[in-house]
Amino acid sequence: MNEKLIRLAERRERLVAQAAVQRMALAQNIEPWRVPLARADQGLAALRYIKRHPAWIVGGVALLAVLRPGRVRAAGVGKWLTRGWATWRVVHKLRGR
Repeated sequence: MNEKLIRLAERRERLVAQAAVQRMALAQNIEPWRVPLARADQGLAALRYIKRHPAWIVGGVALLAVLRPGRVRAAGVGKWLTRGWATWRVVHKLRGR
């Protein structure tokens, strides 16, 4: 029984050492991807926030319409806001909310 425990302990030591080497190799391989993945994560967080707070989109479009009255025609903005609102309502009805 002792011999079996010794073999198991030795095997465990080898596996722990092998896992440490693999962790180091993985860390080195992933390092170039750290910044792009962090940016993608921030983008996804922003999309989740916008999804939870759709009024911010409407407010932003309205603010642009107010700040640039010469470039953006009010009738055109109203039409797009109406379409966006209708689309948003249809999507939420289809999702069952």
